[in-house]
Amino acid sequence: MTWYADECSKELADLAVKALVDEAELTPKPGLVDQQDNGTHTDMDFNLMIKSAHALYPTFEEIGYVAFRQEPTQQLREKIAVIGRNGEETMMQTTGGVNTHKGAIWAIGLLVASAAIHSSRTDVKQIAITAGKIAGMEDRYAPDIPTNGSVAKRRYGVPGAKGEAQLGFPHVIKIALPALYHARHKGLSERRSRLETLITLYAHVDDTCILHRGGKKALDVTKSAALKVIDNGGVSTSEGWQALKELDQALMEYKVSPGGSADLLAAALFLDSIDQKRTETWKRVNLVEV
Repeated sequence: MTWYADECSKELADLAVKALVDEAELTPKPGLVDQQDNGTHTDMDFNLMIKSAHALYPTFEEIGYVAFRQEPTQQLREKIAVIGRNGEETMMQTTGGVNTHKGAIWAIGLLVASAAIHSSRTDVKQIAITAGKIAGMEDRYAPDIPTNGSVAKRRYGVPGAKGEAQLGFPHVIKIALPALYHARHKGLSERRSRLETLITLYAHVDDTCILHRGGKKALDVTKSAALKVIDNGGVSTSEGWQALKELDQALMEYKVSPGGSADLLAAALFLDSIDQKRTETWKRVNLVEV
C-alpha cells in the first residue's frame, strides 16, 4: 500500500507541476505573465513562475500521499490544509515574497487529493465533485486573516476561489474542459486550444483578482472584451486575434490580471492530463482483454 501511495503521489505531483508550467508557458496571455512579457505584473516574470511551479512539487506530492485511498473527512481536509499552508511558505521563500501560485495551491491541491482518493479509472467530474466535498468541510485551524480574494468576495458577492471549489469547480468542468475539447475538435493546435479555453474563462469567471484591483467596471470590461474574441471566431481567425489584442490593451489600461482564470486553466489542464491517463489505461486494459 505504501509503495502504491508513493507512486501515485509522485505521478500526481508531476501532473500538477506540469499543469502550472503549461499555464505559464502559454503565450500570449492577455494581462498575465507569459514568455512574451509580464502582462500587468511588476513583481513577477516567466522565470519566477516556472521556479515557483517546480518548488511546489513536494507540496502536491505530500497531499497526494496523505490522501491516497482515504475517505474525504474533516481530518483529511485539515491535514491537506496544513500541507497547503506550508506550500505557501515554500512559494514565498522561493519567490522572495511574491504570491505566484497561492490560488493554484488551493485549487490543484484539492484536485490532487481527490484524484489520490479515487482509482485511476475515475471520471474527472467525480474527482471535481469529491474535491468540492473536501473544500466544503471546515478547517478549524485556518488562520482568520482576510485575503484580497476574500475581501473582494464579500464586497461583490461572488463565489471566489473557495466557492468555486466548494461547488465542484463548475467553471473547470462546464466551461474550461468543454472549450478545450471543442477547440481541439475544430483542429486548433494545442497552444491555440488552451488559449481559447483561457479566453472563454475570462468571459465567464467573476475573477476576484480583477475585482480586487479594478472593481466591477474592470471585470465587466474584461468579460465583454473576451466575448468579443469568441464572437469573432476565437483565436483561429484574424478578427479574433485583433480582438485579443484589444482585450490585452483593456487589461493593461485597468492594470488588472485575470489570475483566477489562470488558476482555473491550470486546474483544467491538470484534470485533462488525468483524463488522458485514464483513457490510455482503458486502452491498455482493452488490448489485453482482446
